[in-house]
Amino acid sequence: MLKKIPAFEQAHIALIVAPLNASKPKAFYHGEKFMTPASNVKLLTFLASIQSFDSLPSLYFKEKDSIMHFKATGYPLLFHPFYPDPELASFFDQKYTWHYHAPKSTLNAHGQGWSWDDYPNYYAAESSPFPIYGNTTQVFVAPNNIRMIPKPLEKHMALDKIKQQFHRERSKNRFYLNPQMLNERDTLYRPFITSDSLFTHLLQKRTQNTVKLLDNSNTPPNWDILYSNQEALLYKALLQDSDNGVAEALLNMISQTTFNEMNIQKAIDTLKIQWSQWLPDPIEWVDGSGVSRYNMITPRTLIAVLKKIHREAGLETIKKYFPKSTSSGTLKDYPLREVYAKTGTLRHNHNLSGYWISDRGNIYVFSIMANHFTAPTDEIREGISELLRQFQKKLK
Repeated sequence: MLKKIPAFEQAHIALIVAPLNASKPKAFYHGEKFMTPASNVKLLTFLASIQSFDSLPSLYFKEKDSIMHFKATGYPLLFHPFYPDPELASFFDQKYTWHYHAPKSTLNAHGQGWSWDDYPNYYAAESSPFPIYGNTTQVFVAPNNIRMIPKPLEKHMALDKIKQQFHRERSKNRFYLNPQMLNERDTLYRPFITSDSLFTHLLQKRTQNTVKLLDNSNTPPNWDILYSNQEALLYKALLQDSDNGVAEALLNMISQTTFNEMNIQKAIDTLKIQWSQWLPDPIEWVDGSGVSRYNMITPRTLIAVLKKIHREAGLETIKKYFPKSTSSGTLKDYPLREVYAKTGTLRHNHNLSGYWISDRGNIYVFSIMANHFTAPTDEIREGISELLRQFQKKLK
């Protein structure tokens, strides 16, 4: 079957197809080989999240002497351009003096092994303890009018005849727009450089409340917790839209909840220990999103993760959150029957791992990984689709 797909000729291919409740796979080809998973890493992030949270904490807060003290949980949906949380936004509309207690954090703006030149793209928005606006600017183009959100960053925007529509300098929040390349009703997105001081400034401007940045001394004991009611929105952003900022934030949340600090490596090391009894192979795992080229995972590890997700969450939750073939998220372009799966794409790498339900109602798990190819990704996608169609014919 593999030899009949020209796009696979010079690619590294590894795959497993197995019944959900059987230990012996129906197909196994280099399933023990380490591969670059790209956004298939988000399957690990999702599993870690559903194991860590019954409810997602969006904010630590404590009212004292007419001052509202608050601290970040890592939650990423405050004023988010695609996934707003109205309840959290309304909470900050309350008329208090607000004191932000920055959490203990070892976060880097970008993960280990991220490409440095990705910095101006939405998918590489910076990681921070308390994301705001998705840590991303939006520029709205209308006749005779250009607006930026968040508005305080407009003063750092200039019109210039650059080679791109919209660009940010590498090391500072200085933005350039080329009016000759803009179309009416465009909305353009670029990450901004984050900091605790910029976070408090943007929050103050948005809410018109006084917001002060404090250190960790004299923090209130026994924080109250505001829980999110946007679980479905967050997990669909993670799995269907493959949003990297959401993925990184979920690992930050796990770390903050577990250790009272944001330390991605500490969270990952702890999860690897917790999972060591059922994982078939070690994991090279460095971020929540899969943007890093340092991640390496075998197909049989992903099969084990998929089976664990099914045991923890059940089929209906999988159907609710995962992309579905031909209809939602990153699987819209996969012409397959009843497949719920996660794609993973980096340059020269494309993977698909998930579930399909046969015509007889049998559930199969699969992981098909194509690495180090030079063929167009569309051809690789078509090859993976053809493989799955053949498996669907043979496995009823």
